Amino acid sequence: MDKKPYNPGPRPVNSNGNNNANRGPQQRRPERNAYPNNINEHIRAREVRLVGDNVTVGIYSIHEALKIAEDLELDLVEISPNAEPPVCKVLDYQKYLYQQKKKAKEIKAKSTKIVVKEIRFGPQTDEHDYNFKLKHAIGFLQEGAKVKAYVFFKGRSILFKEQGEVLLLRFANDLEEYGKVEQMPLLEGKRMIIMISPKKK
Repeated sequence: MDKKPYNPGPRPVNSNGNNNANRGPQQRRPERNAYPNNINEHIRAREVRLVGDNVTVGIYSIHEALKIAEDLELDLVEISPNAEPPVCKVLDYQKYLYQQKKKAKEIKAKSTKIVVKEIRFGPQTDEHDYNFKLKHAIGFLQEGAKVKAYVFFKGRSILFKEQGEVLLLRFANDLEEYGKVEQMPLLEGKRMIIMISPKKK
């Protein structure tokens, strides 16, 4: 007689309708928080200290705090997770993120935006031209810009490099009230350069 192939039959299923009956109950993990702060259901504390506009400051269970935020149609945001209990604020989180991003952008723009204004001299600049350029340099420094002044030596005028150095040192001295020397006169190719940065107010 031919043997019939072994058929184990259907695997047992659990109450959830899947066939992982032997693995115990499967807990659904909350979706990962994509924001820099824990918000709403991503806050894990059982109770929190609640702050914010239009709320009574105090300690609430997480369920009570979430209900208050929901009633105000706002978000519950964990702002001090290491406090005991954690401090949460009721606010419009998307608006808060936008304001923080805008503020960070403004701070970065102020800290990294350095304007450098160039002023060119000849080795034998006359007094009228010198005073005209000095006036411009004062204005640049008062506006917060750096001044890069240089003497350009054309052809055989490089023989007057000492004269160019004296001119730049005089220029720095006349600007002493408005700026400080960042780089002393330095010869680079056909140019002798001095850098002057504005004094902090």
